[in-house]
Amino acid sequence: MKTMDAKLAFAMPGTMMDVDLTIGMIFEHILRNNAEREVVSRNDDGSIFRYTYGDFGKRVAQLAHALVELGVKPGDRVASFAWNNHRHLELYYAVPMIGAVLHTTNIRLFPEQVAWVFEHAGDTLAFVDTSVAPAVAKAMATRPDFSIPFVTMGARSTELPDAYDYETLLAGKPTTFDWPQIDERSAAILCYTSATTGDPKGVAFTHRSTVLHAFAAGTVDALGIGQADTVMPVVPMFHVNAWGTPYLAPMIGAKLVMPGPKLDPASIIELVDAERVTMSLGVPTVWLAVRDELEKRDGYLPSLKNLVIGGSACPPSLFDDLKRRGIQTIHAWGMTEMSPIGTTSRLTSSLSDATPDEQRRKLLTQGRFTALVAWKLLDEAGNEVPHDGKTPGDLWVRGAAVTASYYRVGSDLPCFADGYFHTGDVCTVDEFGYMQIVDRSKDLVKSGGEWISSVDLENMLMGHPAIREAAVIGLPHEKWVERPVAVIALRDGQAVEESAVQAWLAERIAKWMVPDRVIFVEAIPRTGVGKFLKRDLRKQYESLLLPATTP
Repeated sequence: MKTMDAKLAFAMPGTMMDVDLTIGMIFEHILRNNAEREVVSRNDDGSIFRYTYGDFGKRVAQLAHALVELGVKPGDRVASFAWNNHRHLELYYAVPMIGAVLHTTNIRLFPEQVAWVFEHAGDTLAFVDTSVAPAVAKAMATRPDFSIPFVTMGARSTELPDAYDYETLLAGKPTTFDWPQIDERSAAILCYTSATTGDPKGVAFTHRSTVLHAFAAGTVDALGIGQADTVMPVVPMFHVNAWGTPYLAPMIGAKLVMPGPKLDPASIIELVDAERVTMSLGVPTVWLAVRDELEKRDGYLPSLKNLVIGGSACPPSLFDDLKRRGIQTIHAWGMTEMSPIGTTSRLTSSLSDATPDEQRRKLLTQGRFTALVAWKLLDEAGNEVPHDGKTPGDLWVRGAAVTASYYRVGSDLPCFADGYFHTGDVCTVDEFGYMQIVDRSKDLVKSGGEWISSVDLENMLMGHPAIREAAVIGLPHEKWVERPVAVIALRDGQAVEESAVQAWLAERIAKWMVPDRVIFVEAIPRTGVGKFLKRDLRKQYESLLLPATTP
């Protein structure tokens, strides 16, 4: 039998309807099937706003009329600079459904970076929550030759006095809209990476990739959100679409709770308890603080059954502490370039009889790939490594929700090759398909020719009862080329000596892996999405281990 070519010159035509996969398709499904379900949104002033998905749909139509009146055309980029709230959710639908592109801007970027991404994206209009208007005004002051019109959401802003008012724009507009037919391969959302190295890079998600990602992320062995759930995304909507929940939760029909700007532990606990949240999503930083607050109160959150943690690795100590309070952590991994979810950690049937310790080890990995992601692990020579859970390799991915290029940068970069994207993660994959990140390739410490995983050291350090968070970096060393250094922040009311931390580690790992120094800080610098800014730490302490030079 002859092998069939990948693409046949002639093939039997299919019989399926040719229907574009668009955000509008999700929107129509929401209104027809989930109109009575509730959206709860916390405003800037702490008050609670409630409406149904049916009411939401009417306001989305009104917003679409306002956008057209403001001159927004298909293909135009429209920025949002906002918290997780109901108005931001309305933008997520109205902007792409009229054929424009929503640029969800990271509100925690430096002022110069905010103005830079506005200009680089070519934004024609920006919607801004009033509480973060001062940050936008400060950003625009860094580029006096650049300007765009603004719409403020909430109270009037003195910092942006010429801005349109969101509610005034919607008032009196029709509650239906003649939505245009959109090509599924046209851009819908524009997100920028968190700028851990260099300028942020833009990734434009298509309608098709956004819909496919929602379906893949919603499967039982991925996020597994159900219609009876109440979902609260604490992960910001500017962080890769809050990991897809603004589309996934309404599509499923889950109640959606938007926490707004109040993200302190007490406010999160109060909202989870008041709204009976069953699932929440966020980076470890937020949940470390919530864990500490619960322990201080000896408190519980009876409704909260599942917590999706991503953005950076979940410390095993956090996983265990939450489980003791009845909360199951679902470890997830992905990237902006992947829309973003690539893996989730759920137990397979083959592990149903495994010991609790073995099950815990699997759940602490980054998990198994969704069906939307093809992947390979390569060694330095470009050969595939064994999937034995031990042999590390560079992770490359491809798929319908993986970017093929950066916006206004191009695809001729070394991270794009042979139809794959190089994630920059060094990983292992075991015989059950569980992926474990060993480290970011740029964060591995090579000491005397041996590799040391900063992730492993960080996880171990955060198991120390006095340590709240830890970042490990490699610094230049005269003899060993590089040596690890730990930068740690202690829990409130705790004190510990550097030598005691090193001795504690020496009881648990090989002595040559113990960091040469332990530096105590109030807080570890992070990107706007909660990742450690190791680049800044390396620069700050670059000469720490080198011999002192005499003038």
